[in-house]
Amino acid sequence: MTTATYDRFRTNLETYFDRTAAKAWEQLTSDAPVSGIRATVRAGRTDMRNTLLGWLPADMRGVRLLDAGCGTGALAVEAAQRGADVVAIDVAGSLVAIAQDRAPAGLKIDWRVGDMLDPTLGRFDHVVAMDSLIHYQPADIVGAVARLAQNTRGSIALTFAPRTALLMAMLGLGRLFPRADKSPAILPVRNDHLRALIHNAMPGARIGRNARISASFYTSHALEVIIA
Repeated sequence: MTTATYDRFRTNLETYFDRTAAKAWEQLTSDAPVSGIRATVRAGRTDMRNTLLGWLPADMRGVRLLDAGCGTGALAVEAAQRGADVVAIDVAGSLVAIAQDRAPAGLKIDWRVGDMLDPTLGRFDHVVAMDSLIHYQPADIVGAVARLAQNTRGSIALTFAPRTALLMAMLGLGRLFPRADKSPAILPVRNDHLRALIHNAMPGARIGRNARISASFYTSHALEVIIA
């Protein structure tokens, strides 16, 4: 069962991407020219995606992967090209439609619109949640990871917004210039605090690899949770 805050933030994300930001994200995740700020975000996301893919097996034949918050599908496509059987899900139907349109034919990708925590998605060897939990409160992040772990045999790789002075300053500046089309708020969390919450909520799991990507206007921290 999800919390009221998780459900509210998930609904906000769905509304933002489907009604406001689909075109912007289609451009950001393509090769089309973008502004300097968006170029740093694009580069940072590419580095993070490559980091998370590097934590997965090079040969993924026989592996079932959940791309939890697949966006426009780049990670799901590369995992499927390695041989994985991928379920790629996002709350924003507009982004999933872009992903389906871009994906090469013949890959084992089950594109879904809905909640990454849906238990009917089945069991997985690995789960990747890249930048899909950064808008949630720490307790909801950990609750989501714990729920995903119930149907995961190997690992869950997630990213969160680290609470750094630079990121807090940039978020503060953003609040000074409100825009009607701005995305739902990013909620930074301290690395040690999130690790402690995961340890307390999931005593059978352990933290594996971690990495931080800082590319000017993109800052994200990845954690690997190993399921015992």
